[in-house]
Amino acid sequence: MKRQIFTEDHDAFRETVRTFLAKEVTPYYAQWEKDGIVSRDAWRAAGRQGLLGLAVPEEYGGGGTGDFRYSAVLAEEFTRAGAPGLAIGLHNDIVGPYLTSLATEEQKRRWLPGFCSGETITAIAMTEPGAGSDLQGIRTAAEDRGDHWVLNGSKTFISNGILADLVIVVARTTPEGGAHGLSLLVVERGMPGFERGRNLDKIGQKSQDTAELFFRDVRVPKENLLGELNGAFVHLMTNLAQERMAIAIAGIAGAEHVLELTTRYVKEREAFGRPLAKLQHIRFEIAEMATECAVTRTFLDRCIADHSAGTLDAVHASMAKWWATELHKRVADRCLQLHGGYGYMTEYPVARAFTDGRIQTIYGGTTEIMKEIIGRSLLG
Repeated sequence: MKRQIFTEDHDAFRETVRTFLAKEVTPYYAQWEKDGIVSRDAWRAAGRQGLLGLAVPEEYGGGGTGDFRYSAVLAEEFTRAGAPGLAIGLHNDIVGPYLTSLATEEQKRRWLPGFCSGETITAIAMTEPGAGSDLQGIRTAAEDRGDHWVLNGSKTFISNGILADLVIVVARTTPEGGAHGLSLLVVERGMPGFERGRNLDKIGQKSQDTAELFFRDVRVPKENLLGELNGAFVHLMTNLAQERMAIAIAGIAGAEHVLELTTRYVKEREAFGRPLAKLQHIRFEIAEMATECAVTRTFLDRCIADHSAGTLDAVHASMAKWWATELHKRVADRCLQLHGGYGYMTEYPVARAFTDGRIQTIYGGTTEIMKEIIGRSLLG
């Protein structure tokens, strides 16, 4: 079925992404999974192909398009390729908007060209061992020393944490300010006192480096304050809708893909002398999942169109995020079951979809947080 939200330009871009994946990602992905990290060469290749900084103005080396539909294409194709380890969505759709909307002209010229070329890999560090969605619990603090900040604290579960050359750190700059006493400080590779801990061992997305970060008396120049002093809460809330949309898109794309794989499998796999697809129970399972995916896709495409037009609100982004990611979790689990013992083997894509996708209901705001946002909007 032709999806009405995409034009011929988006379709051409989709073919470019598929070609990139086939040449620069798929042949090396198994090794990256073993290594627990993606090669920096892949990032530079993505930059050469024009896949980084899609929304960054051309004068800084970017694609110059504010059309989120291109990001949606990227998210869908990387998910279908089973390649979440190369975290281009994090780079483009989560970190990118902070740099394009909050950075000064000097900061843009300093950071954005490398951001677009793949020479500068980025991350955002908010979560701490004792604080996740609750910003008031953040303890990482920066002390004003005149021409610089002195940053102390730690972060955990930071995607791109090992590879990152530039990390946007959420830090407390006003001790008594609560959630409104936080600022965004940009910490760069090589700053004394900035250390990386373990590359954390996860149940899925093995090639996506996820690390602990430590800041011990790190001198951060005043020129590396991003946005307004004590303005992190507003900045974070402004950008969360896009982050949640990116995760939702990966969720529905993942559900659709694993359903496609399973549909083919049950047509070929035989039991009791006939294909599994001939069993009524199997047909009902496939029918239910296909219907759920079709309904969810319709809602997601509307949200993508609204976000591209600048009209998507935080509530609908939260709806999209929790529903699509929970759907992916259900579909991956049911499809694994339909594969029987083969579904439990990591060499089968359904097993990787099961483990890789499990994080989606957690990061970017848990399902429970999404429901709280929606509930408050309805009930006050």
